[in-house]
Amino acid sequence: MMATTIFERAGGFSAVRKIVADFYDRLLDDVTLQKYFANIDMARLIDHQTQFVSSMMGGPGEVSNDSLRKAHERLNINKADFIKLAGILRDTLEDHGLPDEAVQHIYDAVMARETFIVSKK
Repeated sequence: MMATTIFERAGGFSAVRKIVADFYDRLLDDVTLQKYFANIDMARLIDHQTQFVSSMMGGPGEVSNDSLRKAHERLNINKADFIKLAGILRDTLEDHGLPDEAVQHIYDAVMARETFIVSKK
């Protein structure tokens, strides 16, 4: 049987977790973005983000827009930083060999949730 979802083609949870862990390593190396992760339990965050990215790839699990908003509202994320973060995610996905259409699908899904993540105008 052929793998039908981006999630399956990427290699499932373990592969997605590696991508997400690499993504957060890159965010923590960025002087502009690292402030958002001070005093954050990174292992827990990576687990949550793995669920989120997996769901955007057609894998199991779902993250509601309401839970996204609640998780991000106190961080005061601005639009410029959100766009930068989305670009780093795109680069990470490309570097892990995901096909262009899969990268674009995930990038678009993240960008579509801007309203729930950006809280500082």
